[in-house]
Amino acid sequence: MSESTEGKLASSGKANWDFTFAFLALRLWLGVRALFVGIEKFGAYQSVAQPLLDPATGQPDASGVMVNVNVKTYALANYAGIPTALRDKFVHEPLLPKFAMVAFDKMLGPTFILVGIMLLIGLGTRVSLLVQALLFVALTIGLVLIDQPDGVAYLGIHIGLVAAAFLLAEHNRFTVLKKW
Repeated sequence: MSESTEGKLASSGKANWDFTFAFLALRLWLGVRALFVGIEKFGAYQSVAQPLLDPATGQPDASGVMVNVNVKTYALANYAGIPTALRDKFVHEPLLPKFAMVAFDKMLGPTFILVGIMLLIGLGTRVSLLVQALLFVALTIGLVLIDQPDGVAYLGIHIGLVAAAFLLAEHNRFTVLKKW
């Protein structure tokens, strides 16, 4: 082989690994993002009374004074797919039927968790990317209807990342099911 042919093969192999690592970075970022968006749907802050601590000693104040502290907890009972502030706006939107809102609210968190896990382990990567894209489009429609342009732009960036991941999906080497 000539030196130029060897150089082209070496640089082509390097480029393929660059694409592989680029896809892996997108896949990990989108997977972690989806997983934690889904988990956060189960989070809520609760006010808990705790004793006031003396700043000098770190011990509870001798007078027994209590202060309310907000503590974040995760539980199935805390689940809210659509935040309450946005849900109230959607209630008054005639283009969003109530049954669709209820179904979307129930499936949003679990779906994000599922596609996040699928992306992280490489199980049906293209399918999970497609489901994420559909979720982002659905969320975009809702935000357009309630006039939230900042959220729409933010989701547009996510759609761009999903599209980039699709373009690089052929370089997905670390996967459970490569075809899907």
